[in-house]
This record gives sequence, C-alpha cells and structure tokens, in this order.
Amino acid sequence: MHYVSVENLSKSFGIRPLFQGISFHISEGDKIALVAKNGSGKSTLLRILSGNETADEGSVWMHKDVNVALFEQDPQFQEDLSVLENIFHYEHPVISAIKEYEQAAATGNANALGELIPRMDELNAWDFDAKVKQILGKLQIHQLDQPMKTLSGGQRKRVALAQTLIDIGFEHRHVLLIMDEPTNHLDIGMVEWLEHYLNQEKVTLLLVTHDRYFLDAVCDEIWELDGSTLYTHRGDYDSFLENKAARIESQTASIDKARNVYRKELEWMRKQPKARTTKSRSREQHFYEVEARAKQKMEDAQVSLQVKMNRLGGKVAELKKVYKSYGEHKVILHGFDYTFKRGERVGVIGKNGAGKSTFLRMLLGEEAQDSGKINIGDTVVFGHFSQAGLEIKEDMRVIEYVKDIADNFPLANGGSLSAAQFLQTFLFSPEQQYTYLSALSGGEKKRLQLLAILFRNPNFLILDEPTNDLDLATLAVLENFLSDYPGCLLIVSHDRYFMDRLVDHLLVFEGEGQVRDFPGNYSNYRLWQREQELAEREEKQNTAPTESRQAAPTASPAKPKKRSFKEQRELEQLERDIPALEAERARITTDMSAGPAYEQLQAMTARLTDISETLEEKEMRWLELNEGT
Repeated sequence: MHYVSVENLSKSFGIRPLFQGISFHISEGDKIALVAKNGSGKSTLLRILSGNETADEGSVWMHKDVNVALFEQDPQFQEDLSVLENIFHYEHPVISAIKEYEQAAATGNANALGELIPRMDELNAWDFDAKVKQILGKLQIHQLDQPMKTLSGGQRKRVALAQTLIDIGFEHRHVLLIMDEPTNHLDIGMVEWLEHYLNQEKVTLLLVTHDRYFLDAVCDEIWELDGSTLYTHRGDYDSFLENKAARIESQTASIDKARNVYRKELEWMRKQPKARTTKSRSREQHFYEVEARAKQKMEDAQVSLQVKMNRLGGKVAELKKVYKSYGEHKVILHGFDYTFKRGERVGVIGKNGAGKSTFLRMLLGEEAQDSGKINIGDTVVFGHFSQAGLEIKEDMRVIEYVKDIADNFPLANGGSLSAAQFLQTFLFSPEQQYTYLSALSGGEKKRLQLLAILFRNPNFLILDEPTNDLDLATLAVLENFLSDYPGCLLIVSHDRYFMDRLVDHLLVFEGEGQVRDFPGNYSNYRLWQREQELAEREEKQNTAPTESRQAAPTASPAKPKKRSFKEQRELEQLERDIPALEAERARITTDMSAGPAYEQLQAMTARLTDISETLEEKEMRWLELNEGT
C-alpha cells in the first residue's frame, strides 16, 4: 500500500534554504532512517509530513487510511495534568477503561475495580493493558499521578515516547510512525528494548537518529538529505558509508574535470567580443553551467588534528574510599576506589538515576563526596561537555563566540589553526560562521558547545552524553578527533557504537553504590553479561530437586531419549497439575469480576501471581521431559 508521496518540496528559514525541490515516496512496511547535517531541516521535514508545519513549495499526498504518529524532540504536554492524564489522552472506550482501571489500581479503590474488571473483559482490553504495563515498566514510568510540570527533561522524553508507543499500539489500522531522535535520554537497556519493540510492531517507520547500532537494528533503508538532493541507500550504516564514499569520490573527480574545462572556457570568455553569435551564446551558457559545477564544495573531507596540549603529570586523578548517597535509599558510591592513568579511555554506563552524572560532578569538584578522598593532579586541565547546553551571555556571531575563547588552536607540529579554520573542521562553513547564535538549530548549538570545549585544549575530557542531538557527520568528525586525542577521556553515553570505537574499559554503575570495573568496550561487556546470564540459568536448572533431574544420557544423541520411571511419573503428575492450575486461574478471574471486598481482591491477586509463576515452572519442566522423546 502506498502511504505518502512528496513532490518538489521546499522550505526556507528566513533567507536560508533548508531543502529545495526534494521528492520521495513511502510505502507500507518501509523502515527508513533520515540522515542529514544539523540545520538541514530534518525535524522540519518530519513536522511537515505530520501536518504540524507547512512547506513553502511542493505537495504532500497522504493516503486517507493512514494515521500519523509523531515523536518530537521537544514534546508538548498539558503541564498541570498528571503523567497518566497526558499518556491516556484518547477519548475512546478502551483507552478510557484502561485509564480508569490504572487510576483505581494505583489508589486501591476496590469498588471501582469491581466495576471496571467486567468492563475490561467486555472490551477485551486486558491484552492492550499488558502492553501498556510493559511500555511503562521498561521506560521506568511509575509515578503516574505526578504533574507533568515537575518532571525533568529526560522524564518528559520518556513519557512522550510511552504516549507515542501506546498510541500506535491502540491503532489497528495503517500507521506511519515518525520519530525524531527517540533514543535521547534513554539508558542502554531501554534503547535495546525499544529496538526489539519496534521490530515486533507492524508499523511503517521514518526515523531520525544518531545511534548507529539502533539504526542498523531497526531500519533497512537510509535516506541522506544533502541540499536539494535526497540520496537513497539500501542496507546498513556501513553500506551507506561505502556508497557515500564512492559517490563523493565520483563527485570530486567530476568537479576536478569541470575545473579544468572552466579554466579553458574562462580564457575563451575573456577573449570574445561583446557582440556574439548564436553559437557563441550557446557556448557562453555552457560556460556558466561548467562554472557552477567547478565551484561546488565537498564539505565531507575530514581533517586529522595532531593536538598539542599541556602534558599530564604522573598523577592524574585518584579516588580513595569514596562514599556518596542521598538519604538512605539513594546510594551512589559505596567505598569506591579508582586511579586514572595518562591516556586512559573510560566509558561510564548504567541505568538512568544510578549516579553517573553525579560521579562526573564529584570528579570535577562541582559536588562534594560524603567521605573519602578525590585527589586531582596539578597538571590536569578539565574539559567538561555537560547536558546543560550552550551558555550564551549575549547574542553574537558564531566566529565571535569562538574568538572570545582564543584566536588559535595549537597543533603538535608547532603550527596552529585559526578559529575560522577550526570551525570549518567541525562543519561550520564560512557563511555559517557569521550566523547569530540565536539562529542556530538545537543540533548546531550542541556542535558549537562541543567545539568550544575542545578549542580550550583540555588534557582531561569529560563528556556527558555528547552524542545527543549531534548529526552523524559531526559524530564522525568528533570520533576522528577523539581517536587521536592524547589526553584522558571519560565518556558517559548510551551510544554503543560511539563507546565501542573510543573506550577500552568501562565503569558499570550497577546500583546500590556498586561500580564494576570491566576491561573492554560495551560490546565486550554485553557478551560477558549474556554469558553470565546463561550460566546462572544453567546453574538454576542444575540445582533443581534431585527427583526432577537425571544424569545426561551417554547414548548417541541421534537416538531418542528414553524417560526413566521417575521422569514418567513426574510427567504424568505435571499433566494433571497444569490443567488444574489453569482451571483455578480461570475461576479466580471470574470471581474477581463479581466485585469482591478489597481484602479478598488483594488475596486473589496474590494467588494469581503465584499460579502464573508455578505454571511457568511446570510448563518449562514438561517441555524438558518431552524434549528428544
């Protein structure tokens, strides 16, 4: 089914064109990642497709049966309403029933629950309610009665994501899901869950993301918006880079050829008289076409910078028996010891709220530890990229902002880069350098914030979620810069690709003040973690009651396994127990519909939980006994 057709779409921001004359089509089942530099109009294009903004020129056709769900970087809420009221904003019988049920369950209103359970049965709302609980649980949204205006930026993004996923889960018709940087403010576990969730859902997807592993897991097509042209690449991010490199090489060769022709044609133009024949006028028109090609700029060439910085001494940073907590129930560090070495590259990972940012502030001296010592070397010059954003005292041009820091950036060979050259290295064209800060996009401000920190030439870089809101082109420049960076590097990031490329070991914040020192990058850690989980499952199975297991058979695996007498008796008992438990579960569910007293309802709910756990164990054992027979 054809979802969307766009023809010759153009949009400008003031006198600055975002994109011009682009055309594309989206069909059912497409999963597309949109890639472009910050300021190219990615977010604007998504808003035009969702109907929240209009184009200057061109047409957008949307199939009448398609519902559009938009997840934006800056979601809007009804601030005085609760999280629950903002998430369940639909006026629909199923949504209304689930909303009232969640409210009654949260407040323990037994009378309301007694009325709502039959209504949920009638509407077949239980399956959707289970999906809602999964989404809220995985995104760590628990305080449903909290007013939206009291939430942090990260919490607001997670609520907006939950709202979007619940909306598309409710829609059983054709859905076009448009997502603008959905992984920002999610920890790595949430990102991996979201990958799995989007792969399970039957949705058509148009996505903007800087997370390359997420992109590869979710999308099978990449669109690159470059000026007035939209390039299409099938396959993963590596294939996209290969295709793009080949395209740039071809374009570079074409430009070099055009420049040679241009020099010859320019000489001819200068020699010609003002009065020209029809033939010479045709050649003159061709000259202007060649001139336009010859003067094209290839901005994707990346510069390797050999940085000159203040040398780090033997002592960098040392933490001894550091304790930090907020009250009794929020322990950040419990007797933490660590010594940073010269040139070390450390990644910091853990769930949201585990204390990663607090740890960084303590290292920087912005927040005090409860006890213990944090000793910083005399030669250390910190550079801190925080999530707070660009600090602007007054509106000024980009080049002025950088020159306020320094006029030049020193290089290891004794030379230097001017502020303008350094800006160009980080993809600020000469024209953009004279743009006012207030006119920059959110991603461009992040890029300038990062550039300003690097331009100060620190020897110990601390980066707190540096990849949020940066485009892939800027990330490639940043990664190349940091790959050659000779100082210490400490990175907090949920971007697994970024971490894998730049860090060689991890500090894993596991909660309750525990921090694991893991030698390796994120992919190494996940592989180790999966092996640990597998070993724990095997150990759990091996410690089952003696009568429930038998020694491994020594016969050839090709022969069918023969059950022992005890196993046969156990299987027969399981085949009686499982139907009995299922019948009890059905009976309790029916009794709950009758509206029992609150105490009875609590007891029934507890028994249902026990039955579900017991059934899961017995069904697993039944499968084991039947395996290979």
